[in-house]
Amino acid sequence: MNTSPFTTYTTTWQDLGGGLRRQVLTYGPELMLVKVAFEAGGVGAPHQHPHVQISYVESGVFEATVGEHTQVLRTGDTFYAPSNVRHGVVCREAGVLLDVFNPLREDFLQPLEG
Repeated sequence: MNTSPFTTYTTTWQDLGGGLRRQVLTYGPELMLVKVAFEAGGVGAPHQHPHVQISYVESGVFEATVGEHTQVLRTGDTFYAPSNVRHGVVCREAGVLLDVFNPLREDFLQPLEG
C-alpha cells in the first residue's frame, strides 16, 4: 500500500496488449489515479465494475460509451461511469486517459505488489 501522501517517482508501465499501456500513478484505500495510453484503434473493451470511475482525456480522440450513451471525446473532455454501469472506449486518435477510481482497483495492484 502507498504509505506516503506524495508520489515523486515514475511507476512502471504495464503492457495490456492491443495497443494499451497502464501506469498506476498513486492510490489510497478510497481513491486511485491511473494513466492509460492508447494507440489509435486501441479498445478499452466494454465492462463494468463496482468502482465509480471518472475519466479525463489528456490527449487524443476517443469514442466513449457509458450505459446507453455514446459520444466522441477530445482533449479536456471527461466521462463519469457510475458503479456497475457498462462502459468502454475506442481510441480514434492515439491518446491518453487519466482514470480515477473509488475505491481503489485492487486488481490493478496485483502486478505491482506481487
